[in-house]
Amino acid sequence: MGTFTLGALRSVPVGTRPDLVSPGVGAAVEALGIGDRVGVVEIDPELSDTAATQAAYDLPSDALANCVIVAGRREGQQRIAACLVLATTRADVNNVVKRRLDVRKASFLPREDAVSLTGMEFGAITPIGLPEGWPVLVDRAVLDAPLIVVGSGLRRTKLLLAGSTLASISGVEVVDGLGHPIAP
Repeated sequence: MGTFTLGALRSVPVGTRPDLVSPGVGAAVEALGIGDRVGVVEIDPELSDTAATQAAYDLPSDALANCVIVAGRREGQQRIAACLVLATTRADVNNVVKRRLDVRKASFLPREDAVSLTGMEFGAITPIGLPEGWPVLVDRAVLDAPLIVVGSGLRRTKLLLAGSTLASISGVEVVDGLGHPIAP
């Protein structure tokens, strides 16, 4: 397990190569006991962005997932959540996420804050290994995907795993309609 092939990517179990993920991701994978169900593969860091990864490694668009960090304020307190949607969709920040966080306005967390709070590189943020207590909103389509490619915390690698594996992560909430199709 943990050895997956998708397009031109062939992973090894992350449990055998913890050096290929950020420290927080490695610690979370170990604590969750999912090192044999999550694969990691090295990529060219210049090709880490979703569209570039898809093109360079011949991946189907519905197998790539994006994780974004969203925040809003309520009564002077910042509320943060991670959102994971397929790359063929965009997270509905203005309606679904705003209501889930119970804030008047939700927006993407500034890059510097996202990097500093997650301990992950920008463009490689993943739902595994996020700070304790953060809700991780996952579109149902991601959980239903047989195999997804998502960040590893480092731009030079990607994780490959069954979408259903994400259900074992603390704080995961399945949200129907979180991702809206991107207009052609």
